Amino acid sequence: MIILSAAGFSNVWVLSISSALAGSLITLMLLAGSLAGSDLAPTAEWATAPIALMITGTALAVIPVTHCMRRLGRKNGLLAFMLLSALTCGLAILALQLHSFSLFCVCALLLGFSNAALLQTRFAAMESVALEHSTTAASMVMAGGIIAAFVGPELAVIGRQLTNIDYQGSFFLAASCILSAALLLGLYRPAAITDHSDRTAETSTLALLSNPSLCLAVASGAIAYVVMSFIMTGTPISMHHFHDHSLVDTKWVLQSHIAAMFVPSFIAPILFKHLNIRGMMLAGLVCYCGTIIVGFADTSVRGFWVQLVLLGIGWNFIFVAGTALLPNTHRDKDRFKAQAINDSTVFSLQAMAALSAGWAINLLSWQQILMGCLVPIVLMLGILLWERGKIRSLNQPY
Repeated sequence: MIILSAAGFSNVWVLSISSALAGSLITLMLLAGSLAGSDLAPTAEWATAPIALMITGTALAVIPVTHCMRRLGRKNGLLAFMLLSALTCGLAILALQLHSFSLFCVCALLLGFSNAALLQTRFAAMESVALEHSTTAASMVMAGGIIAAFVGPELAVIGRQLTNIDYQGSFFLAASCILSAALLLGLYRPAAITDHSDRTAETSTLALLSNPSLCLAVASGAIAYVVMSFIMTGTPISMHHFHDHSLVDTKWVLQSHIAAMFVPSFIAPILFKHLNIRGMMLAGLVCYCGTIIVGFADTSVRGFWVQLVLLGIGWNFIFVAGTALLPNTHRDKDRFKAQAINDSTVFSLQAMAALSAGWAINLLSWQQILMGCLVPIVLMLGILLWERGKIRSLNQPY
């Protein structure tokens, strides 16, 4: 891989590792947040509210974060939100001390703001290299999520009993990880990109959305996250509380799932060469269908492991394909607006999926929850066919 030593890829390495370390707080929250939330929540239906609020915070912060990055630059914006993450860890420790579910939910919302900033690292990486290498850059940043996949849940388990209050120590360890990420980010040198300050020259939102390929890019990200979030958010409670699997087994399944979300990024450039963007989306939908089939047959630890690994791989294929398609659907001057449209849509719908998971897990069987995921899968297939027809009718290259 000669291109990995090319100019700009040093930035990609820094962004990959730094965002992975900072992102460990998010993966910690996926495990500790739902379990601690289950203990703090007034009723069982609200157990996943912290996770849903974290995702809601991500959706709400997308546009403000985009404006922040435009004004402060990628580096200063990322540093500011890393500081917010560290301070939020301290607030979470206080919430657990006070046994305050409402304060813990506020912490989750604030973590969503920080997560919205961390998600911008994939765009920062793509801006650091030539357009033909943007897929590789985005894949490398996402591959860094493997670090977060293991570090976050491990910190949750290691720190669980460091104090006499469960999970207080976990958030202290996470704060240390975030500060390390901020120090590493000091090595990042933002790419010099012309700032298009003439807002009147930007394309309108409706004009951008008239591009069927942009609609497909946004839909792929949204549906990838909706299915993944709906199943993943309910998994810790389903495994640990309803199927009586141990916390260690639950942690391992969640770690394997998050790793599976990012491991395929190592071979993404090869897969794109052979399958192309839309082929990757179809492969992801096949993995999602596999998740549903396995879930119907097996709810043992092994069954959950296979389900969540297939879920992670499917998410990677669909989401990375959408990310790779997005820069090709607009002009450079519209990049911030297109990114804001994409991320606000994706994470608004993900928040709804995460919140509804708490309701569904207490009313429906695991198999019924999986069946519900067929709706967005069929919708995604329909959007793929619709975009293909639109592109061909315009005699554009597909």
